[in-house]
Amino acid sequence: MKIPLLLLASLLLAVAPLGAQPEFRGAWVATVFNLDWPSKAGLPAAEQKKELVAMLDRARQLNLNAILFQVRSESDACYASKREPWSKFLAGKEGVDPGYDPLAFAVAEAHARGLELHAWFNPFRAATNSKATYASNHLLHTHPEWIRAYGAQSWVDPGEPEARRYIVDVILDVVKRYDIDGVHIDDYFYPYPVKGVDFPDGATWQRYGANSGLARDDWRRDNINRFVQTMYREVKAAKPSVRVGISPFGIWRPRVPDTIEAQLDAYAQLYADARHWLAEGWCDYLAPQLYWGIDPAKQSFPVLLNWWREQSRAGRPIWPGIATERIGKQYDVQEIARQIELTRHDLPANATPGNIQWSMKALMRDQGGIDAVITQKVYGDRAELPHR
Repeated sequence: MKIPLLLLASLLLAVAPLGAQPEFRGAWVATVFNLDWPSKAGLPAAEQKKELVAMLDRARQLNLNAILFQVRSESDACYASKREPWSKFLAGKEGVDPGYDPLAFAVAEAHARGLELHAWFNPFRAATNSKATYASNHLLHTHPEWIRAYGAQSWVDPGEPEARRYIVDVILDVVKRYDIDGVHIDDYFYPYPVKGVDFPDGATWQRYGANSGLARDDWRRDNINRFVQTMYREVKAAKPSVRVGISPFGIWRPRVPDTIEAQLDAYAQLYADARHWLAEGWCDYLAPQLYWGIDPAKQSFPVLLNWWREQSRAGRPIWPGIATERIGKQYDVQEIARQIELTRHDLPANATPGNIQWSMKALMRDQGGIDAVITQKVYGDRAELPHR
């Protein structure tokens, strides 16, 4: 009996392992506060390397194919930089050489295992603790005119054109000197708000914004838009093969879509118009942090995922962040498996699926039995990386 070609194709697709199709499977490795790596500051170089190798080995065992490695968390460096000091989360004191180049080591070891390595930057946070001691070549000392105290932290003022230019140059320096596969920036633009306290950029507004024709909030958003656009275009010009990813807060605005509730308005408080960046194509992928469950309507994972996909008029893939770290606290392990499965369904035409785990530490400690669920249910086969 002859089987019609269309039916035969459908049958083959139904039994083909997902691993035969491209899918981005990432995990964040945070260095700030030693959240993921190294396990504590001040470990000998050999121990730091051993821990990182163990993470990369686990990523390969779980059939992940990308690591997003934090290299700049507070205007510092987890790589050899002539611009900024060594991170204190390495040797225990800022500015102290850890005895090797963690980024170069991470790139080589990731590539040896078939993993992409994306360098993850926090653009505008200057200091996680404004009262701590920072090295003489830290921005607090080299460019104090750009720094604004806000809450317990210090921030680079995005309204300063030279500061934006500096941060783009920091990123380009890494792109040009290291064989990284991606540049990744997170959700810190203007700072998360302190109740009742406005960001202290009055002098900057008077110099650059008051005569711009923009309202102050629109001017702040424009500062971030200019940064994102410049960063994207210059990274792609320097090395077209490097993926540029952005991981914004998962809700663009409260009541968008109508059922969604949020205590934070990223558009109006972080001045981050991620919908605009997506529509303009100023990233190669967007990874909104969808750290909520499937069922509650007020912050529904699939509702938000589908909304972000609808905003991608330039055809950029949506590879959401998934809160694996919350297993046992807010979700059971099957919730995470279901979310991963949802990232594969109802895709726009020609879109490639993908998702990113927050974070690698949860996978290292097999939180809630997640590792077996991943290998047996959702990442049973290795997946090719999407085309770059």
